[in-house]
Amino acid sequence: MKSISATAKNLLTMGALLCLLALTIALAYIDLGPFNVMAAISISAAKALLILLFFMQLRGSNRLIWLAAATGFFWLAIMFALSMSDFMTRH
Repeated sequence: MKSISATAKNLLTMGALLCLLALTIALAYIDLGPFNVMAAISISAAKALLILLFFMQLRGSNRLIWLAAATGFFWLAIMFALSMSDFMTRH
């Protein structure tokens, strides 16, 4: 089985990101009620996953790099939690 070159893989990833961007823009014009936020977050999570796996090359890296990426997301989650707790307690 022939593997895909790095350039072709990057172009396919970019094409997928552009399709997800078009989906995000189309979603902005559709009223889904309370599901708008959930759909937008799902699309953005898919974009982030594509960027992490292919552009940042986490897919083929060792476990130490995965640990560093997970640590960054852990600290980001802490920052979001603290920011939201501050935001929710203000009047």
